[in-house]
Amino acid sequence: MACHPIPGVLIPLTMPVLPLRVLSVIPPMTQLNTPYPSTAYLTGFLRSQGVIAFQEDLALALVLQLLSAQGLRQVASQIETITASSYSPSLQAFVAQRERYFATIGPVIAFLQGRDSTLAHRVASRQFLPEGPRFDSLDVYMDDEGGDPLAWAFGALGLNDRAKHLATLYLNDLADVLRDAVDSRFEFVRYAESLAASQPTFDPLSIALSAPANLVDDTLAQLTLNSLRRHAPTVVLLSVPFPGCVYAAFRIAQTIKAYDPQIRIVLGGGFVNTELRELTEPRVFDYFDYVTLDAGERPLLALLDHIQGKRSEQRLVRTFVRDQHTGLVRYVNLVEPDIAFSEVGTPTWDGLPLDQYLSLLDMLNPMHRLWSDGRWNKLTVAHGCYWKKCSFCDVSLDYIGRYDAASATVLADRIDAIVAETGQTGFHFVDEAAPPKSLKALATELITRNTGISWWGNIRFEKTFTPDLCELLADSGCIAVSGGLEVASDRLLKLMKKGVSIDQVARVTRAFTDAGILVHAYLMYGFPTQTVQDTVDALEYVRQLFLNGCIQSGFFHRFTCTVHSPVGLNPEQYGVTLKTLPLVSFAKNDIGFYDPTGVDHAALGVGLKKAIYNYMHGIGLEEDVRSWFDFKVPRTSVAHNTIERALGLSD
Repeated sequence: MACHPIPGVLIPLTMPVLPLRVLSVIPPMTQLNTPYPSTAYLTGFLRSQGVIAFQEDLALALVLQLLSAQGLRQVASQIETITASSYSPSLQAFVAQRERYFATIGPVIAFLQGRDSTLAHRVASRQFLPEGPRFDSLDVYMDDEGGDPLAWAFGALGLNDRAKHLATLYLNDLADVLRDAVDSRFEFVRYAESLAASQPTFDPLSIALSAPANLVDDTLAQLTLNSLRRHAPTVVLLSVPFPGCVYAAFRIAQTIKAYDPQIRIVLGGGFVNTELRELTEPRVFDYFDYVTLDAGERPLLALLDHIQGKRSEQRLVRTFVRDQHTGLVRYVNLVEPDIAFSEVGTPTWDGLPLDQYLSLLDMLNPMHRLWSDGRWNKLTVAHGCYWKKCSFCDVSLDYIGRYDAASATVLADRIDAIVAETGQTGFHFVDEAAPPKSLKALATELITRNTGISWWGNIRFEKTFTPDLCELLADSGCIAVSGGLEVASDRLLKLMKKGVSIDQVARVTRAFTDAGILVHAYLMYGFPTQTVQDTVDALEYVRQLFLNGCIQSGFFHRFTCTVHSPVGLNPEQYGVTLKTLPLVSFAKNDIGFYDPTGVDHAALGVGLKKAIYNYMHGIGLEEDVRSWFDFKVPRTSVAHNTIERALGLSD
């Protein structure tokens, strides 16, 4: 006997043993230029085990349906129900030019999908697209004589990129229209994120899911039904990497339950692995039959055996279920070894519409654009992190703490297979930090095989990345790397156990740059005991790194303490006291803390983000870093040639 949860009722059902047909789904929203890789990994693995498996990207499908002539006409009808006097600037611009939007949306989507490159001439002319408030950002680049605001970025010949940037602004205008007219929670990447991120109870999500469906909900429901009819699955896997995918995942599950309550629905992914580890909320199982933690291969094999009657519920692996007798949530974990990383198989993108993803150009910086521009085959060099010491990181969790690598031969074989399947040679290695030793071996193998790929990925700025190794990586196809400089303070880097120093980062990043490899630095502010002086000094280091060609891109984010990090587990070692969390039955991750420094990090963050944005566009690199702040901050204590000295460029 198995139990299908229905809101408020527990009904035992007898389920006949049917041939397994597993559908893995990417729920909205994730990036639009390339598929999120979890379903590709799961589908490839399941097929290697003889399971009939399919995959769908409903995130992309939803956007393409909403951003179509038909979809925009539905949006326009929605706007007609709103009082005109309350129109936002985005709605005003859309209503005034809606016929042009209806006429241009199809061609623009085709252009961004790479199917109609000749449209670039008309888009770049700025006479073809209707322009809303997002185009106001171009005024930032206008010269004193009112000349071409994008000439500095694209010159006379960067026609395609210029058009791509303008088309991206156009889509962002339409995203604002969807937010203002249909769903205030709508964003292209973080849809209804606040309903799930570190939400201690299920109540906000429950209220949202019981509310009347809007246009976005109805569109997603129809796409879900279409997918079910195409594939006739017996099991649906919803992989939820981020809080901004959770609401849509529950809406999809809601639709599946109404369509066929015998379909088993499984929830997993990065959000679950991080935030639902202490799940006790029974209402989650009104939508999902099972919730699995950590690497999905072993739990899925156990679960599929259970669904087929080959093992009991008591022999599931890392799986939450709702007890059919008590109605309470139980965690079942028969300890079994995980599938070795070298044996998980090759991910497959079969079934995903690779020719329909949108190459967007939000940021003009050549490194920063990689996250949204181009269709990258996402691949992992190793499972977990080989360093696993950083005090801000969730090192106690499986996706960080369990390090497992594969040989260069296995990795290169996977790369060859993926290129043969997709016909695309761009790879993004999505490791927490790709190991230098593994990258060196892989680069050597790629060169030996004459594998003509382009690749980029995340690393630690290890001293082992010598100029010679950087040249080798470049020869193998490496075009960019990203890594954590974090607080840019030797005192704080030591406190957070980062294992690098400012001087070392300068030398390593310059070695990459000299090899023709772009460098992005992840930056952090608000770490425990970080003072205003620390922050100002950090920005000075960053300025000098840009000025000396060590890094080309960066991003400042506010430190957040999580319950699974060393700071969250041992706050006294970092000089802070944790705030008391409310009773948690749903999501648990972020936790507030009291820092004795009392610094207003939010106010400092405004200046830091303004500075980094300008540095990425080559602006203000000679200015005093204090000029970026709207209030008085101390003069930096860092010598103006510190990075030059680290690079051996001055005495």
